[in-house]
Amino acid sequence: MTSTSKLGSGHFWFRVFKYTIYCLLAYNIWLFFLGDVRASAQTFTEGVSWKNLVQAYPATVDTFAWVVLLLLFELETAVISDEKLRGSLKWVLTGVRAVCYFFIVYSFYGYIVKYGLVTNLVPFAISDVCTLIGTDFTYVDTLDDYLPFTPDICNAMQGQPLLQIAGTQIIGTADQLALAKSLAVTDVINAGNWLIIVAFLEIEVWLQLWGMLSERLLQLSKGVKTVLYTILLGCAIYWGIDGEFLDFWDAFLWLVAFVFIEMNIFEWHAETSQDTAQVSTAPE
Repeated sequence: MTSTSKLGSGHFWFRVFKYTIYCLLAYNIWLFFLGDVRASAQTFTEGVSWKNLVQAYPATVDTFAWVVLLLLFELETAVISDEKLRGSLKWVLTGVRAVCYFFIVYSFYGYIVKYGLVTNLVPFAISDVCTLIGTDFTYVDTLDDYLPFTPDICNAMQGQPLLQIAGTQIIGTADQLALAKSLAVTDVINAGNWLIIVAFLEIEVWLQLWGMLSERLLQLSKGVKTVLYTILLGCAIYWGIDGEFLDFWDAFLWLVAFVFIEMNIFEWHAETSQDTAQVSTAPE
């Protein structure tokens, strides 16, 4: 029988730091919602319905589902004892997890749709860009940031070949839209990598609960996830350079948060192995 406390010997301030990270991630849901509202007003000109809700608010839905999933991992690997992770409680957690994965995968599809949106371009011809000031036309500042024209902006864009995102009133230069495309690709890569990582984590949790997680499998999984985490770090650095601070900050927080989950699993496995060894060496 495994320890019922899991990480029970952890330092108080370590736990404060860990749960502070989790709270900051939860707060990011609101920040991403504000950004999605601004972006969807420009990209979904006919309005947002329940059918395109995830496509219009991919960052909000994605972050919310991930925060819930993170808390589920925390409960299973560091809070709830193995003895209680059975029966009805396990089925409830599995049901919530399934809902989270549905929205996470759907959000991944939303990122792919957004990539298709910002790469579906048509030429835009106009003799004087400054005539767009005060109209419904906006320009691409960066991905999800479509701003109204100002005299300084229109003068800077004068004489440059312009492109329009098809079906919208969003225009930009080739450089601006190339940046938006690069950021959209990064979103897809980032989301895809996280899906692979949680697949590994789910397998580890399942094997651990059934007593089949060997040291060799744990180390193999660790090696693969190290490569995936490195790619995610690269995405975060790119966002820090060419993206928005919120994207970089959120990516950094998620990396720290899942370091905690990885630590939970390693300590959980160590406790189980120690308990098994004690049982096997106990006198008859």
